[in-house]
Amino acid sequence: MFVQPVDYFLAVWFVLAALSTAYVAWDQFRNNPEPVVMKWGFILVTLYMGPLGLLIYVLADKEPRPGEHEAFTKPLWKQGVGSTIHCVAGDATGIILAAAITAALGLPMWIDLIVEYVAGFAFGLFIFQSLFMKSMMGGTYWENVRKSFMPEFISMNFMMAGMAPVMSFLMMGSDMRAMEPTELLFWGVMSFGVIVGFITAYPANVWMVVRGLKHGLMTEREPEFDKAREGRREHAHGGAEAGVARHRHAHARLDEHANPGHGGPGGNPGAGGHYGSGHGSSHGNGGGGSRGPHGGHGMEPDATVPQLAAFGGVSVLALALGMIAPANWVNLTLSARDVGGAIMPPGMIMDRDTPAAAMLDMAAVHPRLITASHGLEVRGDRELQARMENGVKVFDLETSVIRWAILPDVKVDAYAINGQVPGPRLHIRQGDRVRINVTNRLPESTTLHWHGLILPNEMDGPAEITQEPIPPGGSYVYEFTAGQSGTYFYHSHDHVDRQQALGLYGALIIDPANPQDEIAADHDYVIQLQEWLMREGLTFPSMPMDGGQPNYFTINGRAYPSTDTIRMKVGETLKVRFIGTNNGFIHPMHIHGGPFEVVARDGETIPESARFLADTVNVGPGQRYDVVWQARRPGKWLIHCHIGHHTTNNNVEEKGGGGLTVVIDVQP
Repeated sequence: MFVQPVDYFLAVWFVLAALSTAYVAWDQFRNNPEPVVMKWGFILVTLYMGPLGLLIYVLADKEPRPGEHEAFTKPLWKQGVGSTIHCVAGDATGIILAAAITAALGLPMWIDLIVEYVAGFAFGLFIFQSLFMKSMMGGTYWENVRKSFMPEFISMNFMMAGMAPVMSFLMMGSDMRAMEPTELLFWGVMSFGVIVGFITAYPANVWMVVRGLKHGLMTEREPEFDKAREGRREHAHGGAEAGVARHRHAHARLDEHANPGHGGPGGNPGAGGHYGSGHGSSHGNGGGGSRGPHGGHGMEPDATVPQLAAFGGVSVLALALGMIAPANWVNLTLSARDVGGAIMPPGMIMDRDTPAAAMLDMAAVHPRLITASHGLEVRGDRELQARMENGVKVFDLETSVIRWAILPDVKVDAYAINGQVPGPRLHIRQGDRVRINVTNRLPESTTLHWHGLILPNEMDGPAEITQEPIPPGGSYVYEFTAGQSGTYFYHSHDHVDRQQALGLYGALIIDPANPQDEIAADHDYVIQLQEWLMREGLTFPSMPMDGGQPNYFTINGRAYPSTDTIRMKVGETLKVRFIGTNNGFIHPMHIHGGPFEVVARDGETIPESARFLADTVNVGPGQRYDVVWQARRPGKWLIHCHIGHHTTNNNVEEKGGGGLTVVIDVQP
């Protein structure tokens, strides 16, 4: 599923990689005079590196015209490419296979890196080098293992020194879908890691080619081709004598250049093939030399023991740095199973001590979890009618993940109750016996807490304290008698900072048993406050921390100018029930057009002698204020938060405001 812009890029990248690989495979087996093992080396590397692999193949190895492969591949930089290709093809195959398996097994990242190194080294040494090259190298399998060990060790160390930091930082970065083999991003990180590994391994491979420790590119032709080539040359220049002269001239030109396979006195200038010594080449020219199907590709290395020790030591140091250094910045004790493909909010500070639980709570709602999408025509806070069962008022609530419109062109991914944000309003009377059946359709456990109510402890809702959390697909029954009256609300009490911030709350209005105790008004309006964090098309739970600051704000699930307009006439009164369903901020809620009277706080009616006038009340998370405002004069009067940022939409005002703003339209 395409979740981020990078997913579209990766889809295009892998299509190009497939096309590039198909072309290299076709050209190698149809046109390019090269040993089969090198053909497969370029095919695998192009599969892993995409168009870059194709570019390397065309620039360094693809025979430009028939008969020119030997001369074309002779330069040292191309011989270094061939040596690196052979290393990367085998090692990367082992690394990628190990990465997929360790991720599926849920192994920690630090173990993952070790297993990848061992698998890459083993596959490169025992399979791709010693086994696949045996017929070309000559000698026994274990002789080839011995000869290949040191060059493979050095090359693999430098390659993994480049790949390990890439995998550590990108897999444990902001988008940890990169740890899931089922995601495109995982394979994208693997591809990028191979590219970086190729770059870091290339200089060492050039040095080993020069010192005769490794071969580079090769040319493998049938004997009949050489005879036909000589005949074509003689014919093209008017006779056999002219043809021989040109042939000799060509060899003389090749010998003018430094011989990549020739390491000094005693070195064998035979064409490149693999590590160590073997049978002699049929041609004595440099790295582009050709051989028949039965010849060997051998050379005598001339690197000294101190040189090998120094180079090997530096490779080990580079490997240790690449494997261990990332642990200073990312938590390598985590696995794909721990973080579950979480996507972190931009700007969140994550370090080596950040636990998986924190990452999961801060993560974006994954779009593939969404079960429904609603536009502005669907409202939240719809009153839910109870059904009666033996004198008990029964409500059915179900949690789910939905896409919810807060503005005409802005939708958030939300945790909803009964498919709405806020959840349905429960309106009961003091003394009612109520039963609330809660079914959980979220990807994680949840509970519901009845904020401010006096009820049996096992009905209170805190997860793992008064009840076991409701697992995904599970249910729980809350039952109690409402002994209080006033303005209350319910909300999640499991992963509260995540679930309540994503919309898991609703109003609970309890009328007094004696209607005379109700503070009357001409209009009654509930305001449930909420903050949202939406970045790069994803919704994250907003929190007062780095990376968690909100950029959208809603009243009853809508941001101004999509909030309600309250219509009144001069002289009428309005009871506003402010409910702090929001999770992390205090909102100084202000009404224009004159002061209001504060008549209740946190569900408790204030005695008439203690009521007071105000034009602003600070509504904190969990707090409730009932205020009565009178329409004194006609016009459009605002209810809004007095923090300017909270009356914008993504920092922008629309039609005079945004966010936590409601208009009271008073007619004469």
